[in-house]
Amino acid sequence: MKSMLRWTTAIACAVLVTSFLRAADPPATKEFLDLALQPPVIDTSPGPQYADEARTFNMVIGMDRTPKGRIWACWVGGGDDQNGYFLAASSDDDGATWSKPRLAIDPTDPPGPIKRRTLVGNFWTDSTGRLWLFFDQSMGYFDGRDGVWATTCENPDAQTPVWSVPRRIWHGCTLCKPTVLKNGEWLLPVSLWDRTKIHEPQLKDAFHELDDQRMANLFVSVDQGKTWIRRGGVRFPHSEFDEHMTVELNDGRLWMLARTNTGTIAESYSSDGGREWTTPQPSAIHNPSSRHFVRRLASGRLLLVKNGPVDRRLAARSHLTAFLSDDDGKTWKGGLILDERAKVSYPDGFQAPDGLIHILYDYNRSTDAEILMARFREEDVLAGEFQSSQSRARILVNKAGGVH
Repeated sequence: MKSMLRWTTAIACAVLVTSFLRAADPPATKEFLDLALQPPVIDTSPGPQYADEARTFNMVIGMDRTPKGRIWACWVGGGDDQNGYFLAASSDDDGATWSKPRLAIDPTDPPGPIKRRTLVGNFWTDSTGRLWLFFDQSMGYFDGRDGVWATTCENPDAQTPVWSVPRRIWHGCTLCKPTVLKNGEWLLPVSLWDRTKIHEPQLKDAFHELDDQRMANLFVSVDQGKTWIRRGGVRFPHSEFDEHMTVELNDGRLWMLARTNTGTIAESYSSDGGREWTTPQPSAIHNPSSRHFVRRLASGRLLLVKNGPVDRRLAARSHLTAFLSDDDGKTWKGGLILDERAKVSYPDGFQAPDGLIHILYDYNRSTDAEILMARFREEDVLAGEFQSSQSRARILVNKAGGVH
């Protein structure tokens, strides 16, 4: 089915891109840019081109657990560029062993030098038990607009899961999980990147009408994901892709944390459910320019996973470490090093009903190209070592075997 779609799309696109190819770097036409608005196929039988031995790159997207205990993990193959596409695998034994890729999202490329890619997203199990896979789709690395898409699965524990036809939510992209507020609202973090992320000359002048919304946006759903409406956002100085996460504090405020290139994670607060935000400031949390993970645990504590100590920025993405806070992020305790090696990054995860925490991350994306998982409990974080019976470091989820 996918090969037929590739040929059909290629033929349909040929006329649209003929003039685009004849001149040297002409501006992309609206028709060409709007190819990113076509929903891609959810490929549930990935071919040999997606096999481990055929790939040379692995970058973490995210993972979550289904109500019956299956874990789904997603990562990027192809490259952190316009060649990117999604792969997903599952585990039915709490991450001890993993399937081969059983799902791929690889948008059909039109003819020409600019490709259509999927690069940013996350897995999330909502409060109804439905599994979401958020992903983006852009022409080239970033066409100035991008787009958040979602496919959902009502039977993620089945032998043959069925995924919905993808639907587009808005512009931009989602890299971090939604947050469910105490009032039942779902908050979705959506980043619309600034224009410095547009690499291809043909796309440099596209979508200026969106420039006033280039920030860390928050979308809200009050109907369990049927509709999403933009509520507000924060434009962080020195932002690096935003990659923002939001937690609800005990006093009712929202606390947003975002990636920057300054050596500290930036922060902003909202007292009205995300409509208005305080002027962003550097937080007390230091980090190299990389994604972090923060989440409320069942105990009420906050979990933070980042590279290195809370109060010190490392020179590289090493020493991926977990911390806990009993006071809504004012102070942090413990310090469980999940992986001390260089080039470990992009943590994402969940806490199982039994309290066991699972964190997914990548190691040396283009060389070792490994997707790894750490499993631990809160007492391990406080003790600073893997000491509980089910805790374990460096569980291999996937390795791109084409790496030499």
